[in-house]
Amino acid sequence: MTISFEGKVAIVTGAGNGLGRSHALALAARGAKVVVNDLGGARDGSGASSQASKDVVRLIEENGGEAISHGANVANVDEVQDMVKQTLAKWGRVDILINNAGILRDKSFTKMSIDDFKLVMDVHVMGTVNCTKAVWDIMREQNYGRIVMTTSSSGMYGNFGQSNYGAAKMAVLGLMNTLVLEGAKNNIKINALAPTAGTRMTEDLMPEEIVKAFAPEAVTAGMLTLCDDEAPNRFILCAGAGGYSSANLFETDGCFIPQHAQSPETIREQWQTLTDQRNQTPLESGAKQGEKFITKAMAYMKSQQQ
Repeated sequence: MTISFEGKVAIVTGAGNGLGRSHALALAARGAKVVVNDLGGARDGSGASSQASKDVVRLIEENGGEAISHGANVANVDEVQDMVKQTLAKWGRVDILINNAGILRDKSFTKMSIDDFKLVMDVHVMGTVNCTKAVWDIMREQNYGRIVMTTSSSGMYGNFGQSNYGAAKMAVLGLMNTLVLEGAKNNIKINALAPTAGTRMTEDLMPEEIVKAFAPEAVTAGMLTLCDDEAPNRFILCAGAGGYSSANLFETDGCFIPQHAQSPETIREQWQTLTDQRNQTPLESGAKQGEKFITKAMAYMKSQQQ
């Protein structure tokens, strides 16, 4: 079945270059009306220019699509709200939000300033929060919404010199996990994309031939599966250079230690059971962990009464 976005309105942040540009062009090519958002700053977040986003709009229009540009800084809530207001004035709804905007301020933690840490958190985390909050009630009222977070292997697994970026990219997964629960009754689905692509963010980190293999379009093909009518929910899709995989958070079944025996020594003695992965499962919510432990405690109490 062909994935189509006919009649849908999509906002793509950081869409002037790289992945965002690829995302915006692909959504438009499949029928979406697209808001091309880009502050137009450098990779480290400095500067601003609207030319890149206007160029993407021109490309979309030349191909028969509909698009508008907006230079909102996603870390500025007032500018984000203006972007959404203009989108509603133009097309009357927002169906899809692709939270793609980002910057890098890479340094080892010992050399990194707190300001560099905060700025990366502001753009990636609060930028995602600001954009999502601005469209949330719109999506609830229309009983339809598709939101894509952009996470990273740097957050899920770590990457030297990216403590700020890694922390931010794990934070958006935490946001996703809760919003999935809150948006379910209104047909709002939230997923995450973990891309590896040759863009401005990575072009000087990899040889040219490798950068070409990691074309943004390969990631975009995956992104399109996360925001159509048949999209999954709370799915982390990893994509790059033609490779696609899913990442998941699991918890082991664990062990139970009665109150009179709870000590660090006893926990260490139970380490093999505690870490046994054979019965590990994903949890639907944080409350499910508590339910699991209570169930274990009740089973122990019942066994002592027999």
